[in-house]
Amino acid sequence: MKLKDQTALVTGASRGIGEAIARAFAEEGAQIAITGRSKPELEALQEEFSAQGVRCESIIADLSQSGAVEQVWKQATQTFEHIDILVNNAGVGSSGNLKPVVDYDDDFWERLLHLNLTVPYLFSKRALPSMIERNYGRILMTASVIGKIGMSHGAAYAASKHGLLGLVRTLAIETAKQGITVNAICPGPVRTRMTKLRLEHEARRLGKSVAEFEATWTPIGRLLEPHEIAPLAVYLASREASVVTGQAFNIDGGFLMV
Repeated sequence: MKLKDQTALVTGASRGIGEAIARAFAEEGAQIAITGRSKPELEALQEEFSAQGVRCESIIADLSQSGAVEQVWKQATQTFEHIDILVNNAGVGSSGNLKPVVDYDDDFWERLLHLNLTVPYLFSKRALPSMIERNYGRILMTASVIGKIGMSHGAAYAASKHGLLGLVRTLAIETAKQGITVNAICPGPVRTRMTKLRLEHEARRLGKSVAEFEATWTPIGRLLEPHEIAPLAVYLASREASVVTGQAFNIDGGFLMV
């Protein structure tokens, strides 16, 4: 029960890494506000948590829309009063516009940077006043190993994740003496809907089957699973991690080694 008596807000919680983090937080005693676009999946998760005795508020929202951050924040804080742990997990991948920069879609660039970088900035900005007042808080960002290297045919995604790490480090410096930690998790290829599209694209580009390419994409020979990301999120969200801030942790199956 590492997160007992803590309240968390997890964005992009209807599936994938966000869902796995929300489940792990619930198992560790947190009460949780979860948000995403998929009403059936969020409501099913809320029902599951409620049956386990976990207080949960599901908030249906499309964070690409104007005013959505305010809507989510208002509903979450009306339910739970304050947020101890903010997990900025929602985002979009590169697979919607797999083109070189010279041919890139400007509208896609704007949309992706808004979701992947501006939305975490806005949520963090809303969370900080209460965290500073209470001299306690945890902010986690789901970044990517692509935030540390480049990505062919993925300029917006790479730029957004590089920017997210800059935001993490700046927030960490600004709040280090106020009981607040700010960190990022940088996954490698994780088995999600977004990764599936990228996996299929790369396999076609290299003239391989999806299975053949997946076996070579990481040194461990497979994609990571969402639940394998969650334990680090629990640690970084806990009181045990009070001296860990401004860090970007790779969970990538050795991806960056090669």
